[in-house]
Amino acid sequence: MTHVHDVRHTTAAGDVTPPAPGPAPLLPAATAVTLAETALTRAGLAPGDARDVAEALTETSLRGIDTHGLRLLPQYLDELADGIATARPEIRTLRDSGAAVMLDADGALGVVAGLAAARIAAERARTHGVAAVGVRNSNHFGAASVYSRHLSRQGLVGIVTTSAASRVAPFSGTEPLFGTNPLSFAAAVEDDEFALDMATSQVCFGEIKERRKHGMALDAGWATDTEGRPATDPEQAYALSPLGGYKGQGLAMVATLLGAVLTGSPGDWELEHIGASTPGRSRGIGHLVLCLDPAAFAGVTEFAEGLTGLLDTTRGAPAGADAEQPVQVPGDPQRRVAAERAERGIPLDPHTTRAFAALAAGQGVAWPEVSA
Repeated sequence: MTHVHDVRHTTAAGDVTPPAPGPAPLLPAATAVTLAETALTRAGLAPGDARDVAEALTETSLRGIDTHGLRLLPQYLDELADGIATARPEIRTLRDSGAAVMLDADGALGVVAGLAAARIAAERARTHGVAAVGVRNSNHFGAASVYSRHLSRQGLVGIVTTSAASRVAPFSGTEPLFGTNPLSFAAAVEDDEFALDMATSQVCFGEIKERRKHGMALDAGWATDTEGRPATDPEQAYALSPLGGYKGQGLAMVATLLGAVLTGSPGDWELEHIGASTPGRSRGIGHLVLCLDPAAFAGVTEFAEGLTGLLDTTRGAPAGADAEQPVQVPGDPQRRVAAERAERGIPLDPHTTRAFAALAAGQGVAWPEVSA
C-alpha cells in the first residue's frame, strides 16, 4: 500500500475559512464565473461543462468554503494540462438496473462527473422514489454539498460521499489510511434548507494551516505526530485525527465503503493526492450520489411541513448561558456568508489572487480594486 503521511497539503470541506489578514481583492461572483468559465473552455472543456465547473467553484467560495472553491481552479487547470483529468470525457454507463446506475467517468474533472451523477439520480428518483448513482475513474470533485444541494433545490433529498486520498489515521493508529471523507446531506423547503457537508476528521487542515501561520498551538485531539501521540505543535502534525475517536473512524470507513468499495475504486490509501498525481493518469476517485424523492414517502406537502418544523424548532431551541451565538442548523453559517459575499464580493487568498489576476489580464477583464 502507498501511504502519503504529511497532512500539510490538504483541507476538508464544510468549514468557513476565516478572512486573511490585510487587504484583499473582493471578486464579484459574476466576474469569477466568467474568468473561470473562459479558462476552462480554453483548456478544452465543452462549454456546458466549463460553465458547470465555474459555477460550482464560485458557489462554493460564495458560501465561504474557500478551501474547495475558486482556489481549486489553478489545480484543475493543471490536471487538465497534465492529462490527469480528461477535458472531453466519454462518461459511460457500466450497469443500469433502473434505480441504481454505475458510471465510468473516463477521468473527467470530478465536478463534471459529480453533476452527471446527480442529474441521473434526480431523474431516476422521480421514477423510482429512490436512486443511487456510483462513479468510478473520476477526480477531485470539490465540496460534496455542490451535489447534495443540486438535488435539494429540486425538492429532493441528496446524500453524497466520495473517496479521498489518505490523511486521517484510524483511532489508536499512527498511519493515515482514510481521507477526510466528506458526508453531505441536503434538503430544502422554499427559501430554507438543511445543508450538512462535514469531513470525518476532527478538524480540516485549513485550521492547522492557520495555526501554523500564526504560531498557535493546536487544540488537543486534532492531530497526531509520527508516533501516534497527540500533537499540539502544528509543525509536528503528521496525521489528522478522526472526528469523535472511533466513531469518526467508523464514519470515514462508511464513506470509503460507499465511495470506493461499492464503486470498485481504489482505497483511500491507494490514491494520489491532488497536486502530486502522475501525469497522464486519472486519480481513480469514486463517488456515490443518493437521491430520495419525498413524494414517494411522506408526500411533498407533509415533507415540507416536517422539514420546516425541524428547522424552526432547532433554531428556536434556547442557547446556553455562555453561547456566543444562537442555535443553528447545518448550512446557516454558509447562507450568511453567501448573502454578504454576493453583495460585497469574494475575498481571495494571495495565490488565488495572482491566478485570477492573470486570467483577468489575459481575458481583458477589469480587475477589482483591493478592499481593506
